[in-house]
Amino acid sequence: MADPTFIEVQKALAGIEYPAGRDDLVRHARNNSAGDHVLDALREIEDRDYEGPNEVSSAVSDATGGH
Repeated sequence: MADPTFIEVQKALAGIEYPAGRDDLVRHARNNSAGDHVLDALREIEDRDYEGPNEVSSAVSDATGGH
C-alpha cells in the first residue's frame, strides 16, 4: 500500500488543535474517517507533541521512509 500523501494526512487532521500528541492525531484522523494507510502511518510516528501540520507531515515522511 502506498504511503499517505501530505494532502491525505492534512485532510485526516482537519480541525485538530495543536499542539497534539500522536494518540490525539490518530484518534482525530480515525474520527475523520481516515484510511488505514493514514492511520498506520500516524501510529508509526514518534510519541511526542507536534506543534503543527508541517511537523506531522515531516514525521510521517520520516516514519514511512520518505516515500
